Amino acid sequence: MLRLGFILHLFIGSTLAGSAMIAALVMGMDTMQPLLLAALAGFIVAFPVTYLVTRALYSSQ
Repeated sequence: MLRLGFILHLFIGSTLAGSAMIAALVMGMDTMQPLLLAALAGFIVAFPVTYLVTRALYSSQ
């Protein structure tokens, strides 16, 4: 389960971090600090999302 979680986190984390950065850019925050904070927030939010997706994949078997 841990190996699948790591692989999923690569995809989910980059997707959420990229979405958060695009949202920050749309809101007009175009300096370095808000963009880094948005990317970090997306990366951190991806941990519980990855856990839920991995658990759902394993419970469906």
